[in-house]
Amino acid sequence: MAAESILDQMKAFGARLGLPKVDVDKLIDIQLKNIDALGRSAQAAGAGAKALADKQREIIETAFRETSAMVRDFHPTGNPHEVLAKQQDYARKAFEMTMQNTRDIAELTKKTTTDATAIIRDRLRSNLTELRDSVSRMGSDSSKT
Repeated sequence: MAAESILDQMKAFGARLGLPKVDVDKLIDIQLKNIDALGRSAQAAGAGAKALADKQREIIETAFRETSAMVRDFHPTGNPHEVLAKQQDYARKAFEMTMQNTRDIAELTKKTTTDATAIIRDRLRSNLTELRDSVSRMGSDSSKT
């Protein structure tokens, strides 16, 4: 009987214990896909952050324009009821703008986080399937030895 190499002895020992057989090339492929998914997720988050910053800039510019127009058009002379009505109208417009801006920011934030996490979630699902497929019991897959 010829002497077995240490690698053959380790394979035989693993087979007797029923240790899983690992496809290293498949594991490397899985990790490359994981890195790609992280990159795509980071890009989605970065694009979302940029869109959020752009929206906030737009909100501030609009608020300055609207406030300037309100101040420019406000002439508190005459009937106190008319002045009060005009002030109420300005307050209502400011409140409505604030509420709409808040909704827009919340929507944009939700979309950004949903897009970025969807990439990772989908990759995790695929990862589990690929990992399960890459590991088999040595005894059940003896033809690939």
